[in-house]
Amino acid sequence: MSTYTEDNIQSLSWQEHIRLRPGMYIGKIGDGESPDDGIYILLKEILDNSVDEFVMKAGKEIHITADDKQITVRDFGRGIPLGKLIDCVSKINTGGKYDNLAFKKSVGLNGVGTKAVNALSEHFEATSIRDGKGKTVVFQKGNFHSENDILKTKKPSGTAIRFKPDESIFTEYQFREDLIKPMLWNYAYLNTGLTLVFNGERIQSENGLQDLLGKRLRNPTLYPPICLKGEDLEITLTHCQNQYGEEYHTFVNGQNTTQGGTHLHAFKEFFVKTLRDFYKKKYDSSDIRQSMVAAISIKVMNPIFESQTKTKLGSNVMEENGATVKAFMGEFLAKNLDNYLHKNLDTAKIIEQKIQSSEKERKELSGIRKLARERSKKANLHNKKLRDCRHHYNQKNPKGSESSIFITEGDSASGSITTVRDTGTQAVFSLKGKPLNCYNLSKKIVYENEEFNLLQAALNIEESIENLRYNKIIIATDADVDGMHIRLLLITFFLQFFPELILQNHLYILQTPLFRVRNKKKTIYCYSESEKIKATKVLKNQIEITRFKGLGEINASEFRNFIGKDMRLTPIHINPSEGQIADILRFYMGSNTPKRQEFIINNLRVEQDDVL
Repeated sequence: MSTYTEDNIQSLSWQEHIRLRPGMYIGKIGDGESPDDGIYILLKEILDNSVDEFVMKAGKEIHITADDKQITVRDFGRGIPLGKLIDCVSKINTGGKYDNLAFKKSVGLNGVGTKAVNALSEHFEATSIRDGKGKTVVFQKGNFHSENDILKTKKPSGTAIRFKPDESIFTEYQFREDLIKPMLWNYAYLNTGLTLVFNGERIQSENGLQDLLGKRLRNPTLYPPICLKGEDLEITLTHCQNQYGEEYHTFVNGQNTTQGGTHLHAFKEFFVKTLRDFYKKKYDSSDIRQSMVAAISIKVMNPIFESQTKTKLGSNVMEENGATVKAFMGEFLAKNLDNYLHKNLDTAKIIEQKIQSSEKERKELSGIRKLARERSKKANLHNKKLRDCRHHYNQKNPKGSESSIFITEGDSASGSITTVRDTGTQAVFSLKGKPLNCYNLSKKIVYENEEFNLLQAALNIEESIENLRYNKIIIATDADVDGMHIRLLLITFFLQFFPELILQNHLYILQTPLFRVRNKKKTIYCYSESEKIKATKVLKNQIEITRFKGLGEINASEFRNFIGKDMRLTPIHINPSEGQIADILRFYMGSNTPKRQEFIINNLRVEQDDVL
């Protein structure tokens, strides 16, 4: 047994603690490929402060300038008080958000965000200008470097923060414009009158959540969006054609709560109650909400989030007088939604027809579901498609959040993964071959097709994705034409029937190396042609290059390196700027073969695979 003495007790400075445990402050590190990667959380922490200035009616523009590695955010608010500039960016639990007179219903409440950005940045520079005077302070990895007083300036008041994330923590990261812009648009939708200028492009919204919904809709709507607006609550909603599942965009004090929380639970409950009361029929809640898309923005005093990254609202208290989110939501919908339906009877009729259509389909599926369950039970007795793990996402424990399932093609690939996987948190589901192209098919096919039915059962998403058993669904196919085709077929399946899995960032592609470059002393695995060229220069002489054509060619001992802590995953995103999903699926997965052939020919790219 090792000794345990006073020498084992350590006291860390604020920046040392943040750098040692960054996950406590910004969630996952990531490399910039996913919108919830740490570098975007750092940006959001700075933007939140600038937006809070706008909310307090101080400054109508925010300028954001970014390249691959560095970002500057300049607002035109009141500016941080010059004498407290160093404290505000480097002393933990120091800030103006504790004073409700200065900041009301703000998202940044704990005085931590900017300090986390400072500590996790290779270079951090803060400038504040107030009434013709200013100050600039510079830090490196959270340590004070220099300060400079600006005695006289004609520049307008405000705060500018420039930071470059530390590459020793965020390895090989890159800021991506296509992930930053949706974040900035969210700020614009929630703050009409605010203009964000991103690398010269102006981003602003006149109609708030109505604009958000218009840009995020994946399918045509059945009726014009219903817009309900109060002092501290705004809701926009509609139902879509040919769309399964429910889709929600929720915000608390401007923070995008991607995992929902008490406000979303309250909305779901009272939306159903209001419609049941209006139609005087006890429709099933799933039929009422089927194919609904809604955006919800609520303002709460002193919100309590379930983590520092603020993706889920945990508190139910609405105001300091004890009013609750649940009661406020119930009263708001009972009054405003009910009034809207009485004034717009045509819309009310369309909604009820949609509910009845969903009810009819659900009842038609009930018999097929029963047969499918019996068939899957029999299949499960003999079928080895699923190699399960011990911990699951719906168990809601720390290990459950680490759970993942690999969907592989054939036994050779699944064999390698199964041999070296972590049996506690990694499951494997093996496909027989290419799955069915389910574009434009009804959900009936999910139960009639044995493979889809078994996959649905393995994921445990038949009733709701709230029962999802794995946090990450990872498509692991060969990097060849057939493998790419299987990826597209699986993505089509999820887009068609379970889009929430993609919208809530559960679907990924496993990246496996294309090349192995080695000599007698060292082996380097390369995921691209450029990495291979770089590796050959590093190893120089007497090298051997192997080109992997399929997962089955990678032996189990090597595979261990690719699904562990350094596993490379590419998240599947729905980019609203690309158009409606229905149109995209129709073009790529529909029957318009001549147009698709023309597209392929016009966009064909030839690359020379020169192993040397």
